[in-house]
Amino acid sequence: MNDIDSQKQLLKRSVEAKDIFIPHISADPVVFGFDRNELKVLLAKMHYKKQWLLPGGYVGKDEDLDEAVVRILKSRAGVTNVFLEEFGVFGKKNRSEFYFEDFDETLFQKQRFISVGYYALSNSIDINPVADEISEICEWVYLKQLPEIDLAMDHREIIEKALLTLREKISYKPIGYNLLPEKFTFPELQKLYEAILGKELNRGNFYRKIKNLGILKKLEEQRRGGAHKSPDLYSFDQENYARALENGLNSW
Repeated sequence: MNDIDSQKQLLKRSVEAKDIFIPHISADPVVFGFDRNELKVLLAKMHYKKQWLLPGGYVGKDEDLDEAVVRILKSRAGVTNVFLEEFGVFGKKNRSEFYFEDFDETLFQKQRFISVGYYALSNSIDINPVADEISEICEWVYLKQLPEIDLAMDHREIIEKALLTLREKISYKPIGYNLLPEKFTFPELQKLYEAILGKELNRGNFYRKIKNLGILKKLEEQRRGGAHKSPDLYSFDQENYARALENGLNSW
């Protein structure tokens, strides 16, 4: 799709948006996945300007905010059944207007928008991103690749704040249920924590702290294959995990 066609498409959607969505309020979900011992985030490359954005959108006039985010992720990226939590509000002036500088002030999308940020956690193996009509592609991008990505608006700032929030929460909330497969090894869980925190953790200390939380169940099976001893497999104890989410954990 060329620039002229993408601009026509945006103009058409602008007319429709005025009747459907609340002006000046949007939502931007940051969907984190974990693969090859690294964190990644879901992004969409737009037809317009060929820049990358979070798969965000607007809030319907008859929707609750949380309902809107669920709908947005499904329609923008084909994503369903993920853990979602609000983490911040972004309201700098001209945060979105400059992106639509090719249009006049009547464009719905060019109005001043305050965006509510959500972070989402998902096992990326379970998600096959699907681009919507205004996106050229929707795919996972490793966090280490972000410096090379042309991110529009303030979406880099939103991602950085989401990651900071995740790092803060990991000290008092369990993390992993939505990012790991159903069965996993202790080293895999430690790699997840290290990827989120951005630092290495002492193996012995990590093992003791996680075991003391009581959120894991050791399975009567091992990970087969490889040259080394087959490691034990674990899964999360859903009842204890849910209780820890509600009541919190001791600080790391």
